[in-house]
Amino acid sequence: MKKYVALFVIFLSVSLFAQYSTPFENVLHPGQGNLEGGLGLNWIDGQLYYRFHFMPEVALGNFGVGLDLNIDVDQNGNIRKEDFNTLSDYLSIIRYVRYGVKHDPVYIKLGALDYYNLGHGSIMYQYNNSPSIDNRKIGLITDIDFGDFGFESIYSTFAEAGVVAVRGYVRPLRFTSLADIPIISNLEVGGTYAADFNKYSGVVFNNVLVPSASPVPRYITEETDKGRIQIVGADLGLPIIRSSMLNVELYTDYAKIINYGSGVASGIMVDLNGLGILNASAKLERRFNQAHYIPSYFNSLYEIERYKIDTTNGTYSSKATMLANLTNPDNGYFGELDLHFAGLLDVIGSYQRLDKTPNSGELHLVANVSTQGMPIVVRGGYDKINIGSETQLFKVDNNSFMYFELGYKPLPYLVVALVYNWTFTPIRDSNNNIIDYQPQKRIEPRISFEYPLTF
Repeated sequence: MKKYVALFVIFLSVSLFAQYSTPFENVLHPGQGNLEGGLGLNWIDGQLYYRFHFMPEVALGNFGVGLDLNIDVDQNGNIRKEDFNTLSDYLSIIRYVRYGVKHDPVYIKLGALDYYNLGHGSIMYQYNNSPSIDNRKIGLITDIDFGDFGFESIYSTFAEAGVVAVRGYVRPLRFTSLADIPIISNLEVGGTYAADFNKYSGVVFNNVLVPSASPVPRYITEETDKGRIQIVGADLGLPIIRSSMLNVELYTDYAKIINYGSGVASGIMVDLNGLGILNASAKLERRFNQAHYIPSYFNSLYEIERYKIDTTNGTYSSKATMLANLTNPDNGYFGELDLHFAGLLDVIGSYQRLDKTPNSGELHLVANVSTQGMPIVVRGGYDKINIGSETQLFKVDNNSFMYFELGYKPLPYLVVALVYNWTFTPIRDSNNNIIDYQPQKRIEPRISFEYPLTF
């Protein structure tokens, strides 16, 4: 029964979180822009700062640029150290530079990479290269579709070794006499290579409890580096219905984590175009997993999961350790629902869980409420991983990432708002290397101006 609850949660969550939005930039139409900035207070883990923010966006033709400058000043007049303590912090003022948008024939984006999917998502789903506001990264996406073939690719960060993934695909029947047959000519065959070149990506830890008379547990950590995590995959997609109102596609993915296990996912995707009133897409997938395999390995909080230290007891953990400890095969379900209603509401909800493995649930929710003609501003987003019971879905903890903004417009271009962030702050060693992330709570009441631009 529990596995069916996992699918129902998607639909329930969409209704509960209909007011949420993503914390990344809106896609502007050519010739549009938005000038936004303001002042406020910012409580970061209970410490008060005075904040200035400036976030303009411009779209000229297929090109788009967005800035994101935030300055926090403490009560002594000092700029907060974590705002500008690395070169990446300065570069991340340019939030993005892009050409096109996702699913265009050419899509290139440089900057913060929020929620990126590779193929059907079996290897990389909703990957976020900057889940920490204090450690924003600059990465690159390059997707090009030449019609008969193409590729998708991501390079997670230029500041250090990180995640690299490439998926190439071809529609082979277009090179044969079957090219004019409407349905089967769109058969797509893909191949993927993804790897994490970070030095901690393949480190597996074994924390051994040491007998001691002290009431505080003491551990000795055994560390084994099994080499970088590398994943190869193959996929097959066949659209069975193609029309202006309805698209239906069947697909099957295979993925193998080198030196570990493999998995197969089979599913169906349905897109419905309701003549501009209601557009919806749904995805339902059954996953068949061997031991030592995690589907959608590169997920929204992978950068946090990669390597962690529990400072309370001195134990170490990593995503590779989780992978090594999955000694039993376990299947699972994945579902996603995407709704766009009358230009007023955009919402996506997805949930995935394995049948038997504890703490295997993953929830992703984003939405956007259009406020055109209304004085209300509502934005936000929510991700949670390692969910045990479904009663924990909306409990914010060290497995959660959340953004929420609620505001009011007393004047057309003035917003009085409260912004809440549950994010992560990096823990650094004496050499300024990040060795861990800890949850961070930010509460920011602010006054902003938002002025639309046209060219």
